[in-house]
Amino acid sequence: MTAQLRTDPLNVYLNDHLTGAFGGSALARRMADTHPHRARASALRQLALDVEQDRDDLVRIMNRLGVPVRHYRTWLGVAGERLARLKPNGTLVRRSPLSDLIELETMRVGVEGKAALWRALRAIADQDARLDPDDLDRLAQRADEQARLLNGWHHEVSVNVLAPHGAGYHRSAPTG
Repeated sequence: MTAQLRTDPLNVYLNDHLTGAFGGSALARRMADTHPHRARASALRQLALDVEQDRDDLVRIMNRLGVPVRHYRTWLGVAGERLARLKPNGTLVRRSPLSDLIELETMRVGVEGKAALWRALRAIADQDARLDPDDLDRLAQRADEQARLLNGWHHEVSVNVLAPHGAGYHRSAPTG
């Protein structure tokens, strides 16, 4: 492989997003598998499936564009998600409610970045016949829907985790 292909902006950009996509799909799956409330866990499982599909769509687009997948970077995305579990969260032996808020915000940032990716590719789709504008529009719309879902949960989780005890504070996680 030539040095130019390794430093090509599109190659670097797509592999950066793929690294994040592997980390994001691992985080989404873990959030779904560990959430204690059935309704929210079910919605998180669907989100995890969508995030995994988006990751697979990115790989498909990369293949169509002739951009090689840097497999060591996909591993880095998953490893990064696992390392993030070690963050100090106020408890040592059990899961902290603060973890829910931090993970939710991490997913929001990832989904918003993914929406920006689809829009960036859409911006060049008219000049590159290998890109399907309708497919990119669909992917951007799905990312927007995911962001709305996460934004809707953000308020509830913030209140449950951060509100002072005297202001209607309760530790139970939302069910919807």
